Amino acid sequence: MGWLWAIIVGFVLGLLAKAIIPGKQHSPIWLTTVMGIIGAIVGNALARGMGIDATSGIDWGRHALQLVAAIVLVLLGEAVYMATKGRSRQRI
Repeated sequence: MGWLWAIIVGFVLGLLAKAIIPGKQHSPIWLTTVMGIIGAIVGNALARGMGIDATSGIDWGRHALQLVAAIVLVLLGEAVYMATKGRSRQRI
């Protein structure tokens, strides 16, 4: 059941990251979800490293780190996607 929650959290984080990033993103939803999942993992690792991974109540710091990581990764994923998409169009 943990993998299902990872996909759901990754999907939500990816969509939030896309909503925060200004402009139009062209990357597909599957790539956004994957970047959101990786962002959650990176955010958790950063929170653990900072000592804020286990607090009483809602872990706002951990969630903020997850969102920031997802934003950065969605931006990077968008850049790579557009670079490869542009190359494939030049070949045709």
